[in-house]
Parts: sequence; structure tokens; C-alpha cells
Amino acid sequence: MATITELKCAVRETLESRGVLAQLKARIRAEVFSALDDQREPRPPLSHENLLINELIREYLEFNKYRYTASVLTADLFSMGWCPTS
Repeated sequence: MATITELKCAVRETLESRGVLAQLKARIRAEVFSALDDQREPRPPLSHENLLINELIREYLEFNKYRYTASVLTADLFSMGWCPTS
């Protein structure tokens, strides 16, 4: 019978191999940043140029398979009223 330590290791390895662990970490990171963000101080409206820059950065992250970083950026952009172009 497997020990608790062996079971924990097996679950962790399975979650890592499926990419689930990285997704969970990215989601937790995004939620922590969201919780720390001071919503009382409104952000200034983004210019067209800044919206374009943000979209280029997001596309770069996704193209290079930085999916979890892109998901954090996307969540932050949605909180600012951004809508994806693709």
C-alpha cells in the first residue's frame, strides 16, 4: 500500500505532466494580483496605441506558448474593459 508521501508525489507528477499544476498556479497568481489591486483608484482610459501594444504583447505570449502568463495578462485586460480581437 502506498504511503501518503508516495500518493502526494504521484498526484503532483500527474498534475504536472498534464499541465494542470501550472494552470492552477497561474490562476492563483492572477487571483492574488486581482485581490491586491486597489479598485478604489480607477485606471485612466487606455489610448488606442496602448490597446494595440497590449494586444501585441498578448499575441506574442500566446505565439511563444507562454499560455499561463498570457492568461494572467488577459484577465487583467478584461478587468479594464478590453475585448479580444481574435
